Amino acid sequence: MKEKVQRFMVGRYGFDELSKVCLWMTVLLMVVSMFAKKQWIYLISLVVLVYTYFRAFSRKTAKRQQENQRFRNFRYQSVVKWNKWKERQAQKKSYRFYKCPQCKQTVRVPKGRGRICITCPRCRSEFIRKS
Repeated sequence: MKEKVQRFMVGRYGFDELSKVCLWMTVLLMVVSMFAKKQWIYLISLVVLVYTYFRAFSRKTAKRQQENQRFRNFRYQSVVKWNKWKERQAQKKSYRFYKCPQCKQTVRVPKGRGRICITCPRCRSEFIRKS
C-alpha cells in the first residue's frame, strides 16, 4: 500500500508550509463551526481543505513553489512588523517616535525635552516637535 501511494505521488508537489497552515486552519474552522453552529464557516473550511489537497496533488511544482515562497515572504514580513511593534511598545516610556515629513523615516527622540529641533538621519531635513 505504501508503495502505491509513493508511486502516485511521484511528480506531484506534496505538502509544504502553506499546506500545513491551510490544514491547521481547516481544523480550526471546523471546530469553530461546531460550536458556532454556522454553516458558512464549515463551507469555508471545506473550500480550504479542497485547495490544500489540490496543491498537494498538483503536478505544477514551479507554481506551487512560488505560492509557498509568497506565503513565506508574507509570514516573514508579518513577524518583522510584530517585532518592531513590540520593541516600540517597550521603548514607549522613554522615547517618542515621529515620522519625517519629507521622507517618512521614523525618528526616535527622548521624552521630556520640550520643543526640540529634530534632524532626520536619512534626508537631513529639520522639523520641530514637542518631545
